Amino acid sequence: MIQSMTGYGKATAETGNRKVIIEIKSLNSKAMDISAKIIPAYRDKELDIRSRITAALERGKVDFALYIDVAAATGAQTINEAVFNNYLKQIESIALKTDYRVPDDIISTILRMPEVLDANQQDEVSDEEWQAVSKAVDQAINALVEYRKVEGAALEKKFREKISNISALLKSVEPYEQERVAKIKERIRTTMQNTVGGNYDENRFEQEMIFYIEKLDISEEKQRLSNHLEYFIKTLEEGHGQGKKLGFIAQEMGREINTLGSKSNQAEMQNIVVRMKDELEQIKEQVLNVM
Repeated sequence: MIQSMTGYGKATAETGNRKVIIEIKSLNSKAMDISAKIIPAYRDKELDIRSRITAALERGKVDFALYIDVAAATGAQTINEAVFNNYLKQIESIALKTDYRVPDDIISTILRMPEVLDANQQDEVSDEEWQAVSKAVDQAINALVEYRKVEGAALEKKFREKISNISALLKSVEPYEQERVAKIKERIRTTMQNTVGGNYDENRFEQEMIFYIEKLDISEEKQRLSNHLEYFIKTLEEGHGQGKKLGFIAQEMGREINTLGSKSNQAEMQNIVVRMKDELEQIKEQVLNVM
């Protein structure tokens, strides 16, 4: 099963007189890009945390946060007033410039910002406490992975639907092919007669007509597009880690559809090609979210 790069996970760890909260979310990205906000007491664990995130998630833009639930803390805490006031002034200044109302819960928001709380954050972390927090980190990461799997299942269903639609549209081209050839031959013959009358070599005309019609033949494009559609589904079924490959296949599908459009030379076929392009664009948009 494929996985989406979009996901969210959260876990908590009760340690002594404080409650540690871990949140992690991810979006699509070509590589692994981790942004970590970790309270000072756990900064020395950051490399370990980053290593675990990279191993589990592989790719994506990841935001990781580890902080104390201020409302749940029971121990004495010292607020760094200088830091608190600095944050408050900045927020009020921005609100004034942008005509944005400062929210009522601004104090609790500022208390969760880095360096505001001196106690309960700055002290050393015991091995027992880190074990609890470490377990919560893994729980949050695993929750995000499960979220990605659910999103991946929804993407796979959407991809299969779109591929099926393109395949059906490709088959709907067939009735127009012979009709198109007959119309092209009739149009060229009429033009010849209006231009030179009957003064032309019929055999030579037929030879040139065959050469011209061969240039407009779409058999190869249809076959290649059909192969790409099958290969897309086959790759989809290979499961995790196929996002880039699916993107490449979608590009190849686009080339064949574009060639079909340039060779169609008929309004009905061109309308079908436009509908194919619409289905393919939806695939291209969503394939960016696939691992």
